[in-house]
Amino acid sequence: MSLIAAELTELVTQALAQIEGLPEGVVSETVLPSKNAQHGDFQSNTCFRLAKQARTNPRALAEQVQSLLPEHPGVEKVEVAGPGFLNFHVSDAWVGSTLAQQMNADKLGLRQRTGCVVVDYSSPNVAKRMHVAHLRSTVIGNALDRCLRYAGYHVVADNHIGDWGTQFGKLIIAWRLWVDESAFAEDPIGELQRIYVRFAQEAEARPELEEEARQETAKLQAGDAENRGLWEMFLDVSMKEFDQLYQRLGVHFDETLGESFYNDKLQPMVDELLDSGVAQHSEGAVVVPFSTADGKGLDDTPMLIRKKDGAALYATTDLATVRHRLDTWGPKHVLYVTDTRQQLHFRQLFACCKKLGWSDANLVHVWFGLLSLPGGAMSTRKGNVINLKDLLDEAVRRARSVVDEKNPDLDEAVRADIAEAVGVGAVRYADLSQNPQSNVVFDWDKMLALDGNTAPYLMYTYARCRSLQAKGAIENPEVGSYALSSRVERELALHLMQFPEAVNGVLKSHRPNLLCDYLFSLGTLFNRFYYEHPVLKAEGDEKAARLSLVESTARVLGAGLQLLGIRPLERM
Repeated sequence: MSLIAAELTELVTQALAQIEGLPEGVVSETVLPSKNAQHGDFQSNTCFRLAKQARTNPRALAEQVQSLLPEHPGVEKVEVAGPGFLNFHVSDAWVGSTLAQQMNADKLGLRQRTGCVVVDYSSPNVAKRMHVAHLRSTVIGNALDRCLRYAGYHVVADNHIGDWGTQFGKLIIAWRLWVDESAFAEDPIGELQRIYVRFAQEAEARPELEEEARQETAKLQAGDAENRGLWEMFLDVSMKEFDQLYQRLGVHFDETLGESFYNDKLQPMVDELLDSGVAQHSEGAVVVPFSTADGKGLDDTPMLIRKKDGAALYATTDLATVRHRLDTWGPKHVLYVTDTRQQLHFRQLFACCKKLGWSDANLVHVWFGLLSLPGGAMSTRKGNVINLKDLLDEAVRRARSVVDEKNPDLDEAVRADIAEAVGVGAVRYADLSQNPQSNVVFDWDKMLALDGNTAPYLMYTYARCRSLQAKGAIENPEVGSYALSSRVERELALHLMQFPEAVNGVLKSHRPNLLCDYLFSLGTLFNRFYYEHPVLKAEGDEKAARLSLVESTARVLGAGLQLLGIRPLERM
């Protein structure tokens, strides 16, 4: 929380300690910024939670708290409002001095955490080109990854790629029947994707191909040298293309442990489940049965661990993955960033882990809504996908046309770099700025918009701060204590101090759009301040105060954009 909010929360806690009937050591809920300036600068609703324990009503308790609040030089007035709100009015001088303190603090005042968090995200399938539907897991997961690191956690970003299973039997057959080796040399993933789609088409008329694919998969998993060599080649060319896209998106993984990594751990996992009594045999297969005590709706949906033919499944691999992560990193939390269709799977997975006694980590499914085309769902087998590379290229092309128009005198390399940052940033922000749990229909214009609540708008606002400092020859911009002189300066300063609340909101809800909302409001406030108040033409203390607001805005915008995986630019 902001430094002012933290101090006000402590004042309320001290007052509560003097009230009879409340538990010893009671702590106030966090004092939050007021949503309506008419109700003061900050507001506490802690009396609603505690009134019953004090055997009184919330307003009466709030009045007691008001009378017992310690004096503070920065608090001008405290009012009791409505049924029991405490409204705080703070002084301009305290806002100015505390903002300076917070802006000069490590991580802009964000409380630091300890412990390990594993974030499982992106997870594309080998031998398939990443398409626009992969965007959501990749950018949402990466934004959470960045926010967690910023908050002090030791983060392990694990890309659990799809590099095992029957799809490779299909691909091996398709390779032998239809590959164009010259096309493969020119565009490896494009050719693998083409022959994979052809297999699906041919198998509709020749169902025996599906059985042949299962046989080739079995040979691969048994260690057949020829099939293994093809699989390794498919994996190698896939990772090269994935890494190129990740580099453009600013995404880095600490581990890339695909499904194949856990292959030799699957049978021991099944044995452990059976030996512990968590799993049982059922009609030749192995399942984990659930009851209503394991979770609502799970009692009639057992989790299949091993098929009748002895084949393992996603559930088996995911259980082995949890075991590996707990043993290797001992995480506090494990986040799985996948789409909504996997909710039942993860409910079963987490319930099974609980039955096994694996309670060392908090397992969380961070699910998001689906991204579809206007005509319906995307499918690699049907061939109706928009490749992620093509999306990024088109975004950069559009950004480049704007850069060339506005800054034709810049060097070619500089214009290309700006266009890449703006185009890729626009794509990331278009996804991150939406509630992740909403379904999204793909729209080129919305995805690549360069104005409104967009990355280019925020990047331009950041560049405006740096340009203003450059024009004023401010070589080492600082944030010092100052007194505010106008309403918009006060609003901007108070909003800047809410940066820790915005990041904490992302950490608590796993919704990066909360940070986007905060940054867009900041950009709007700053531009209002910029147009209403001359900065470089001001003099004395007034100029110093305004330059401090400019630098504070640049620091917060720069940090916020980086947390979203968007590169701030000094000029645009």
